[in-house]
Amino acid sequence: MNIRSHCWKSLRTALDSCRWATMGFAILFVATEAWSAEPRPISFNRDIRPILTDRCFACHGPDAETVAGGLRLDVREQAVEAAIVPGDAAASEVIARVLSDDDDLRMPPAALHKPLDESQIALLKRWIDEGAEYEVHWAYTPLRRPELPPLQDDNSGINTIDTWIAARRAEVGVEPSPAADPVTLVRRLALDLTGMPPTPAQAEQFVSNPSNEAYEQLIDQLLDSPRFGERMAIYWLDLVRYADTVGYHGDQDVSMSPYRDYVINAFNRNLPYDQFVREQLAGDLLPNPTLDQIVASGYNRLNQTTEEGGAQPKEYLAIYFADRVRNVSQVFMGATVGCAQCHDHKYDPYTAKDFYALGAFFADLQEQGKYGARQRPPQIPVPTAEESQQLAALDQQVDRAQQDLTELQSSLLADQSKWEAAALETAEEPNEVVEIWLDDQPPTATLSGDWNAVTGATGPVQSGEVAWKQVANQLTQHYFINAKQTITIQAKTRLFGWVYLDPETPPVAIMLQWNDGDWNHRAVWGSDAISYGRNNPKQISPAYRRQGKLPETGKWIRLEVDAANVGFKPGDVVNGMAFTQFDGAAYWDSAGTRITDALAPDLVAALRTPADSRSDEQTKQLREHYLATHPSHIEQSAKVARATAARDAFAKTITTTPISKSVTPRPIKILHRGNWMDESGEVVEPAIPEFLGALETEGRATRLDLAYWMCEPENVSTARTMVNRLWYLMFGRGICSSVDDFGGQGTFPSHPELLDYLAVEFVESGWDIKQMLRMIARSATYRQSSKPSAALRAQDPYNDLFARQGRFRISAEMVRDTNLMISGLLVEKVGGPSSKPYQPAGYYAQLNFPRRTYVADDGPDQYRRGVYTHWQRTFLHPMLKAFDAPSREECTAMRSRSNTPLQALTLLNDPSFVEAARAFAVRIMREPEGSVADRIDWAYRQTVLRDADPFVRQELEKLYASHHEHFAGNLDQAQQMVGHGKAPVPDTLDTAELAAWISVARVLLNLNETITRY
Repeated sequence: MNIRSHCWKSLRTALDSCRWATMGFAILFVATEAWSAEPRPISFNRDIRPILTDRCFACHGPDAETVAGGLRLDVREQAVEAAIVPGDAAASEVIARVLSDDDDLRMPPAALHKPLDESQIALLKRWIDEGAEYEVHWAYTPLRRPELPPLQDDNSGINTIDTWIAARRAEVGVEPSPAADPVTLVRRLALDLTGMPPTPAQAEQFVSNPSNEAYEQLIDQLLDSPRFGERMAIYWLDLVRYADTVGYHGDQDVSMSPYRDYVINAFNRNLPYDQFVREQLAGDLLPNPTLDQIVASGYNRLNQTTEEGGAQPKEYLAIYFADRVRNVSQVFMGATVGCAQCHDHKYDPYTAKDFYALGAFFADLQEQGKYGARQRPPQIPVPTAEESQQLAALDQQVDRAQQDLTELQSSLLADQSKWEAAALETAEEPNEVVEIWLDDQPPTATLSGDWNAVTGATGPVQSGEVAWKQVANQLTQHYFINAKQTITIQAKTRLFGWVYLDPETPPVAIMLQWNDGDWNHRAVWGSDAISYGRNNPKQISPAYRRQGKLPETGKWIRLEVDAANVGFKPGDVVNGMAFTQFDGAAYWDSAGTRITDALAPDLVAALRTPADSRSDEQTKQLREHYLATHPSHIEQSAKVARATAARDAFAKTITTTPISKSVTPRPIKILHRGNWMDESGEVVEPAIPEFLGALETEGRATRLDLAYWMCEPENVSTARTMVNRLWYLMFGRGICSSVDDFGGQGTFPSHPELLDYLAVEFVESGWDIKQMLRMIARSATYRQSSKPSAALRAQDPYNDLFARQGRFRISAEMVRDTNLMISGLLVEKVGGPSSKPYQPAGYYAQLNFPRRTYVADDGPDQYRRGVYTHWQRTFLHPMLKAFDAPSREECTAMRSRSNTPLQALTLLNDPSFVEAARAFAVRIMREPEGSVADRIDWAYRQTVLRDADPFVRQELEKLYASHHEHFAGNLDQAQQMVGHGKAPVPDTLDTAELAAWISVARVLLNLNETITRY
């Protein structure tokens, strides 16, 4: 019997009972006295602009090239001239068209399927009758500290935020919700500021003393937690579309984790937001930038890229350009400048020229339209603190070895004259030492290929009794490696091998290769038909050293190269040799090394020249040769080489990351209709949107100029955008609910004066993010209950008045973090490479170039926070996808929030959550004492920080009893249940009991209350 078929019914019953119980309130229908008041004065921005934007501006708005009938309703002068009579709606053509019975005259046209309702028509009439006054769009008005409204009489306020909220509530006669209970408040605050619930100890401490002082201390404690930066990074990474893969085509991995770690650390150390912005847009352009600031400039490299073979580089540069403009404008300005890529914006005053001028700031970035080899240059290594220490230690070893070499050279040079005298005496009678490595028998080693021995009776033999015949059809070789007898390279070592090319069918190319840990030591004769080590036709390197034409056929020829010429240094140890040819027949025979003390003619000439008559070049030649051949110098040089190699090998293991690097800017032209092949457009220089002013710079404006402008106190967008998003994080909706768009298609703020007040506070605080969150968290508005009365739900269904707190499911990463925290599996480590949790086998089957097999992490990395999860853009981790995490192909300022059966199935069946339930079950068995009911009470408090209702406890007791009985009779299934995951399973616990507690834990971790922020 399958475990799931037995357990599902009881699991579902327990889940249903617990979920309904933990909703925490019943929906009451309360009769309330009808409220009435004088209508609010008409506001063009609040009441009229949304109607015109949604129904009219597509044809009669800012895009001058497509204005229908020559009528623009976004410009008062033109609207009044043609369609509006201020003070007389009845005489206004716009009203006549709206009310017309003629389908050809009625506006908006029927084809748009956007007719005006009666309330909208009434607003338009009233607005015109009152004079049809226009207003500058609220988001583009100067940022000024508004005058505070009068204090209300309800005494509900704690800080200035409450004054604004209370004033708006008073206008419509709505009472605030009561304060949230201490458990709800402490859990809400911890989730909002750290992305995880508080520990039971934290919750108990606050519940026992829920004073205002204790609450403020709790705020500071959570803001100072390393978890704060991780929580804020989840949101910021959505905005900037951070991922661990390139997105397009094969969606290959790209190393961006250092940027993610920079973001986490920046939030944790409360880096002022204006500096945060500057470092990301132009960290590389700051004076004497730090490593952190250069890493921060990797923001400009977060766009999707491609290495598809058939990609057009110029086309993709245009794609990257547009992506960058969209993201910069949305992230920092709350604007949709990207809509002006092909034409002037339909709803906002951004022109196509503005689009390309904004993108021109980034024309100095060194980048490629098409990349390759999984690289995204320019990249730099970003060592951790520990790696920096290791690297410094290895650098010291190299320095010491080099210093010892320098001191040795000074000592040896004192005796150079003695060596010169001895060398001159033996110059005429040189000695030679030949070492045979291969002859009639290969050395004791690992052999590969066909070793076809021939004797003098069947073929030519150069030495001994046997040669090795090789007949090739294209590329063929035989070789040995890991030889027991090795060769140690010396200063004058020459490497050789004998070959006989068949005169009838000679090869087109032959090659000798040597191995000292790799095969990148090659000498080739003949054509370039052999591909080993050759990357391009003009390559010159030890991995492919050309030696000229093929040797003469029909006779034995000794192929010989200087060891240094193929990349060897004195002290290198050779352990293998390969004999390679392309086509034809060849015979190979003895191979080895030859060392001679014969001096080159120019050295002999230098020796014969008196020291005081030698040229500088002769003096240098003799000095270098003397040192290079001295045994002590060879030995110490080898030590330097080994220390350097160890340092370089370690350096290659350090994570690298793409960064911004400024080069000569490429010219930017306006692309007609966004067509990258149309080069007829006007050349534009970097500039901010024209209606927002102009930058005053000497010469061409840079990214740094743009970054400074973004955070000038007079900038109307940056502070408003960010404080609105901070409010969104603390309430589940923004003061302006369209947190991604402050433009014409966005929404009017529910409390525009409060938004401006907070924006001014933000700037004057020194762009202090923690201070703004602290201010919001301290307010009575934040501390309200999220339980709406029936009347409040009916009157304010979308919580525009903030007369209650928001309640919503926590984000995907927080769902995972909460489960791991409760289970005890969570590993908290800030920063580092992305982790790979369990994932269904075959999920990457459609990923190509290259094909990939997902390998889940072992050990601590398996249990890290969700912010560190590997982000595969085209195949996002299924758990993240189920809980509405974005692919991060574009900026996401507000995630969707769905409630689907798939989410419950994920919590019940994803291996990470099953393992978390098993670990939690172990805790339930080990940590509390007492009866089953006592353990359930303990587990419930660990999960949602409060006691279970009596009937919920009863359901869980029934679930435990039923499953314990089943697993006791089916120990094989119990063993299967407890075997999920890689965390060790204690062998001291009863298997059937543990399996039953896993079932209880799965229910608790699947509760709506567990994954909801109230």
